[in-house]
Amino acid sequence: MIHITQAAASEIQRAKAKNANPGALFRLAALSGGCADWYYSLSLSDQPQEGDHLLDCQGIQIAVAAQSWSQLDGLKLDYSEDLMGGGFRFHNPNAISSCGCGNSFSVSAPAE
Repeated sequence: MIHITQAAASEIQRAKAKNANPGALFRLAALSGGCADWYYSLSLSDQPQEGDHLLDCQGIQIAVAAQSWSQLDGLKLDYSEDLMGGGFRFHNPNAISSCGCGNSFSVSAPAE
């Protein structure tokens, strides 16, 4: 399960409203690379891809690629603003370490 705070849902809705397709899915993925082993990728997608896990959180339709599920299951996505600006914050119970940027992480088991 993926959890999205109300603040993150509001920011995603704001981004979707600017998109040519306001009904787009919110795509969340863990991709190989970054400062650690994996980094988070957020995007809007017109339709799901084969094998996607589809979720509804806070009224947001989320698509998570099957190959990212083991790294992202249990993730809590938040959004906050501070003196440096606003951004999404990732709280991932699968991460054993993360880099200083907060967008890259390592997991104990290799990706499937």
